[in-house]
Amino acid sequence: MSEQKQAQHHVVIVGAGMAGVQTAVALRERGFGGPVTLIGAEPHQPYDRPPLSKAVLLGKAEGSAFDIDFEELGIELRLGLDVTGLRAGDHEIDTEAGPVAYDTLVIATGAHPITLPGTEGVPGVHLLRTLDDAVRLGPVLERRHSVVVVGAGWIGAEFATAAREAGCAVTVVEAADRPLAGALPAEVATPMAEWYGENGAELLTHARVDTVEAGRVVLADGRELPADAVVVGIGALPSTGWLTGSGIALDPSGAVTADERLRTDLPDVYAVGDCASFPSARYGRRLLVHHWDNALQGPRTVAAAITGTGAEEESGPYDPVPYFWSEQFGRFVQYAGHHADADELLWRGDPAEKTWSVLWLRAGVPVALLAVGRPRDLAQGRKLIETATAVDPVRAADPSVPLKTAVL
Repeated sequence: MSEQKQAQHHVVIVGAGMAGVQTAVALRERGFGGPVTLIGAEPHQPYDRPPLSKAVLLGKAEGSAFDIDFEELGIELRLGLDVTGLRAGDHEIDTEAGPVAYDTLVIATGAHPITLPGTEGVPGVHLLRTLDDAVRLGPVLERRHSVVVVGAGWIGAEFATAAREAGCAVTVVEAADRPLAGALPAEVATPMAEWYGENGAELLTHARVDTVEAGRVVLADGRELPADAVVVGIGALPSTGWLTGSGIALDPSGAVTADERLRTDLPDVYAVGDCASFPSARYGRRLLVHHWDNALQGPRTVAAAITGTGAEEESGPYDPVPYFWSEQFGRFVQYAGHHADADELLWRGDPAEKTWSVLWLRAGVPVALLAVGRPRDLAQGRKLIETATAVDPVRAADPSVPLKTAVL
């Protein structure tokens, strides 16, 4: 795109989280000189989310605003503004403050947490997704309340960790037979259940919530759990309701179905981050990745496509090795890849110990790796996944052997 065209070309980004912010920054890094407007529903200065369940929640930090000078970059911020619709034929979005015209639109509205039915308006019920959520939960930890966490997924484990560190009595209620049932296979997730008791939190599996009332949670089997506060962490869905009637294609989860360059099926409209799925040639399926690294990497592809500039890996198909991390119960947990189609699982170490890892293979080639306190395994395994390098399964299963030396 020429400088003359850029000067008149207005890029509007809806969503001021990591994906939206990084798209705006990446456009400027690639020399885009046209107007860029970043619209966010929250009134706060754009911020990073991972610290919310850690430092911000524990009162060790007041916030996690991005260290970015938006004014210096010439990025217009419109915060505290809800977007209500998209009229692609008019190249406009509808907002509470009136329509906003765009030449290129980037959808980066992220995801919203799933609420527990029947808890609307019940005092003491919390979610943990936004800065306001973390601020509201701060006093719960300060007062060392008894807490029931619904859901033993990543966010449930992270909140339980922080609550135990603060001295709260914590009970985690999980409908499945193990923590992380939707994310990891039983043989890997089951050993993680021991982490809860080791850290003073009670984990109840096969436990479904019947009702939540002020001061207590009643389970389907009749058990009653005292609860000064209830924190719900049962998943998230793409925040794309505002696209209803726009003609944009959504998958059954509500995610925008972007293509291999994160373009939607509407002209001049892109989608990136938690709200968008993309086709992965690496894994032979469409992926929806609700993690920070995806929201960091995807904007580079979007900015390269809009400006026609960027490195080959950024201007080509978007097909990263998914990556995320979690800090829970004194352990640093990292995951890279996608294990659904693996045909072999290799243990590197004993899951009863403090550090171990698991490597998934397909036809001898690593496709995913989970590392608990073994960052070197993660770094080396991730490279093997990226390059589709086959390994010797005997050597790869030996935790004393560096993965990079276990190649065939």
